[in-house]
Amino acid sequence: MTGAAGFIGSTLCERLVADGWAVRGIDALTDYYDPAVKQRNLATLLAGANFQFVHADLRDTPLAPLLDDTDVVFHLAAQPGVRTSWADGFATYDDHNIRVTQRVLEAVRNRPGTRLVFASSSSVYGNPLRVPTDEGDQTRPFSPYGVTKLAGEHLCRAYADNFGVSVAVLRYFTVYGPRQRPDMAIHRLIECARRGTPFALFGDGSQIRDFTFVDDVVAANLAAATAEFPSGTPINVAGGSSTRLVDLVAAVGEAVGSPVPIDWQPAQPGDVDRTGGAVQRAAALIGWAPQVSLAEGIARQVAWHRATLA
Repeated sequence: MTGAAGFIGSTLCERLVADGWAVRGIDALTDYYDPAVKQRNLATLLAGANFQFVHADLRDTPLAPLLDDTDVVFHLAAQPGVRTSWADGFATYDDHNIRVTQRVLEAVRNRPGTRLVFASSSSVYGNPLRVPTDEGDQTRPFSPYGVTKLAGEHLCRAYADNFGVSVAVLRYFTVYGPRQRPDMAIHRLIECARRGTPFALFGDGSQIRDFTFVDDVVAANLAAATAEFPSGTPINVAGGSSTRLVDLVAAVGEAVGSPVPIDWQPAQPGDVDRTGGAVQRAAALIGWAPQVSLAEGIARQVAWHRATLA
């Protein structure tokens, strides 16, 4: 598991260990957000059995030894975020999202029979021509971040077509839930409601996002790890919860029991108007469909904030 200390990675690791897998988790503990948060994510795993943590930077660490005795490689490590992917920030995205993915593919290429599950993003679609968007629709990223995730997909297909690497490509639509990154909207909304501090809302709030609960994303990864389908095929992992941001703000305030103060800010470059993913291909190829509604998911994340965060 690359990106094992992250929000989704640590949640997936815990599920794999609970299901009886032995997991080798790799993470560089970068400072995109506080590394102490990532170390907290690992606490339960490190206290248990069947989990080995490797603190390593995938940009220069020899990867072949890390893949010894592996059946599946979940490649979740990436530099996240749209707004910081412009200008000089792009070099970091190029390194972590493109070059590292190529290095991982090279390592998997030399292990016939090993499945790679690659975490891509709905950002590859940019501003879609229609919603819900299916996997055959045009990919036209609206940010450098989206460009790097699409480049990772192209690398996966190139290695699948040329070398027979077994790859599953999952396009995540805005993932939320317990342990969500502190820079992400629902995390910040909950904390702003709890503390009475203003939430910076960029644009007029009419933007629409499809929110996917983290446990559903974990289930999609597990299904993709073993299902049989053409290598390199992209699959949407979407929650079916397309919601306007102003309505999300109201829903979080209701769940917390306090309204969210809003600090209105101008729209930001790279922020798309709407996202929404069709999941028929996921149902057909990996037998997956989202199970957690947005209301239930927000309630579970609010409960985690109250139990975990001071």
